Amino acid sequence: MTVDDTGSGTDPQGADSGEDPLALRLEQLILGAERRYTPFQAARSAGVSMELASRFWRAMGFADIGQAKALTEADVLALRRLAGLVEAGLLSEAMAVQVARSTGQTTARLAEWQMDSFLEGLTEPPEPGMTRTEVTYPIIELLLPELEEFLVYVWRRQLAAATGRVVQAADDEEMVDRRLAVGFGDLVGFTRLTRRLEEEELGELVEAFETTAADLVAARGGRLIKTLGDEVLYAADDAGVAAEIAMRLIETMANDETMPELRVGIAFGTVTTRMGDVFGTTVNLASRLTSIAPRDAVLVDSAFAEELIRSGEAPASEAAAAEAAAAAEKEGEEPPTYRFALQPMWQRPVRGLGVVEPWLLTRRDGVS
Repeated sequence: MTVDDTGSGTDPQGADSGEDPLALRLEQLILGAERRYTPFQAARSAGVSMELASRFWRAMGFADIGQAKALTEADVLALRRLAGLVEAGLLSEAMAVQVARSTGQTTARLAEWQMDSFLEGLTEPPEPGMTRTEVTYPIIELLLPELEEFLVYVWRRQLAAATGRVVQAADDEEMVDRRLAVGFGDLVGFTRLTRRLEEEELGELVEAFETTAADLVAARGGRLIKTLGDEVLYAADDAGVAAEIAMRLIETMANDETMPELRVGIAFGTVTTRMGDVFGTTVNLASRLTSIAPRDAVLVDSAFAEELIRSGEAPASEAAAAEAAAAAEKEGEEPPTYRFALQPMWQRPVRGLGVVEPWLLTRRDGVS
């Protein structure tokens, strides 16, 4: 919504001209209000400068509408709230723009997914001759309040979990730059599949992979950062959790004949978090390890291996495990149990990261 500050522009009713009446009815149903304001009028009613209003709208991902009368009371209220947070000193202007951007990007993807997948399936014409648009309005009318309540519920749950992680951080610096285990999962031969499979088949495969990965990551206590078609990126505070997720991913995909092989790379170290994403050398290293991992295998860096050994999840070596078992037996104690085994691999140079010593992560015999 990039507009000038003069209030001049197109016909105030320009946004309505030539638009589908059903589309306008659906918009009014979803927004809960009629179009009343041009961008300039909305900014003035909210007591916000046109420049700041434009920054907020661009951050939220809204298209430029010139000076069409297309905004509602809700748009005015949203501007007023964001500006009020800045005026009260609760947020800086830059942070308020970040809030607008992160919310806009996340909800835009959610809305697109719901329309492309969820609502599309629900609005199939129930009878021959009926168009999808003829049943869309009553379906959305029924779904809207339920979906809105569910969205707020999930957001509150996620916010509570994220707040808990921040409160448990050792200091303010750790809130932003934290030590995490970061894992990449990558489907092998995906590019070839895109040339061989039909679009619908490819879409089903990607959806199955993303769903399986998301469920496994969540169930084992990790956090899904993002999916990129044939790739999944996740993080965990605990190395053992990250290792278990990686092994479960490999095992699950290997048992599914419809899925390509998978390879996973994990690194442990300082990670910078921004707007739900992760950045830094640790993330880059996990990505590089994934690219050199064997099929249906997990490669980890030395820092991750050390963390598993320190926490007792894996022995330093099979010889060390045997010694620990013999010592325990001699003392009449239970021998230590390990979930994972680590095998050092050959050192190799990795572009931009120097020489890396990967370790092959596997399960210990009899442990699943």
